[in-house]
Amino acid sequence: MSNPTPARSVERLFPFVLRAGILIIGREKLRHNKGKLHFVLITEDIAESIRAEILLDFKYYPVVQHYAAADLEKFFKIKGAKAIGFAKSGLAQSIYAELKAHRINQPVTKPKPPEPPAISPERKS
Repeated sequence: MSNPTPARSVERLFPFVLRAGILIIGREKLRHNKGKLHFVLITEDIAESIRAEILLDFKYYPVVQHYAAADLEKFFKIKGAKAIGFAKSGLAQSIYAELKAHRINQPVTKPKPPEPPAISPERKS
């Protein structure tokens, strides 16, 4: 008799987030740490105006909307947070891969600076 394998949930990784120190809590900290940011997680009970602001501020980053503020408090021991981020790491990549189905934006690719025109070898002086 075979037992069905239990569905693995992303929550199993959350204790490691605290241990690894990759959690960025609150909109201001997220704005100041954009260079370290892998993705943003907002709660389902966030105000629509704040949601729109986050989508605009973090248009270059994936934004995932899942869980309630009470869930974040339970998982990460943080009170009242409705926007958190995960710093770049292998752990953040794994968590994002499992939450990708809840992504609410398509990150905009940053424009590349124009390359200078190539100088042909015979024109060099």
